Amino acid sequence: MSENLTAPVAKGSDGTSAPKTPQTTKAPQARRTKLTYPKVLLLIAGGLILLSLLRIITGANNLTESGQYTAALNAAVPIGLAGLGGLWAERSGVVNIGLEGMMMLGAFSAGAVGWQHGPWAAALAGILGGALGGLLHALATVTFGVDHIISGVAINIMALGLTQFLAKLWFGAAGGTASAAGGNDKQSPPMPDMPTFTVPGLSDWLLSVEKHHWFLVSDLAGILGALVSNVSWLTLLTVAVFVVSFFVLWRSSFGLRLRSSGEGPVAAESLGVNVYRYKYAAVIVSGALAGLGGAFLAIYVHIYQDGQTGGRGYIGLATMIFGNWRPGGVAMGAGLFGFMDALQLRGGGPTVHALLLLLAVLLLGLAVWKLRGGHRTQGVISLVAAVLLAVWYATSDTVPLEIVGVAPYLATLLVLSLAAQRLRPPKAIGKTYRRGQGK
Repeated sequence: MSENLTAPVAKGSDGTSAPKTPQTTKAPQARRTKLTYPKVLLLIAGGLILLSLLRIITGANNLTESGQYTAALNAAVPIGLAGLGGLWAERSGVVNIGLEGMMMLGAFSAGAVGWQHGPWAAALAGILGGALGGLLHALATVTFGVDHIISGVAINIMALGLTQFLAKLWFGAAGGTASAAGGNDKQSPPMPDMPTFTVPGLSDWLLSVEKHHWFLVSDLAGILGALVSNVSWLTLLTVAVFVVSFFVLWRSSFGLRLRSSGEGPVAAESLGVNVYRYKYAAVIVSGALAGLGGAFLAIYVHIYQDGQTGGRGYIGLATMIFGNWRPGGVAMGAGLFGFMDALQLRGGGPTVHALLLLLAVLLLGLAVWKLRGGHRTQGVISLVAAVLLAVWYATSDTVPLEIVGVAPYLATLLVLSLAAQRLRPPKAIGKTYRRGQGK
């Protein structure tokens, strides 16, 4: 059936027919490509092939060694927990920039309890310490309507001062039990090791295959070997927390009500949702997860140390944004930062230098994609950056230690800049809500 494209005719004041102004038809918007599971698996396979080729071309075997991925996993866990905590809070509409302070409270609580009662008690103490920080943030933002950023910054400052004061009081007191056990003003006494998990037989076989340095096969064996050898039980708990968070937030009525509180609290209230209750629950869970991340740091090195979090709460926020407020995206962002962090610790300048070639290839592909899509400015910038990185790689053998140290942060900024156009935060995030304001 053909469409009638003729402009409609209306009667004028004198009764004559007068054509109306033709209505302009909006051009259909381009649909965004959705990442399905097959596409994600293809991306992972492509990334593994690129790493294998890069290892062979540059000789940087650290890129796919099992030790590299063991260190990356341990570095990613606290960042991932902080990012997941931020996701819980911001899905309910509350900005939680106080994740860093909640991690401090969790790390200190773990150190204060762990040296006497063991690592599992330390993990529980870290959860409770972070949850108390989340409760304070919820009280300030939800009940009293304090600006979310101001409240978060205040919690970070308060946590820093409180942990330093209590460390001197509890760990560094002359003649005290903690001091006699090895504590001082800057750190707690040491705690026992956290048990680890290893798959017998499979672990040894994968590590033996890795030593042959076969293309792709040994690389895959090295990565899988890290996942089945000496894995902390807290790491497995973190994986379970990510899975449970996804099902709770996206597959349950509780999660639907919580997310509706962050998208449209007035509409949610009109449907009978107690928005305050869900915001409180989300922010407390957010603090508990950040506290567990801080506890992991203390348990991993067996002691609490002043300044132990090292800004990982802020990096967790970055991974949450990169992950587009989704658990899977947070896990990918934490994994990327953990990989870069472990790489600069284990491989140093030569290994980071090898990544310059990989980054040049990726930017070249991005430039081609942008130019074909009509984004000339972005395409040209990507192309110039790819050429400069290729020249840098060809004219040098390593990179300065200063650049090696900031490589994880540079990678985070690069990924965030590339993902910025696809981000969709909750609509009511950061907005003050008052019960009954829609009436």
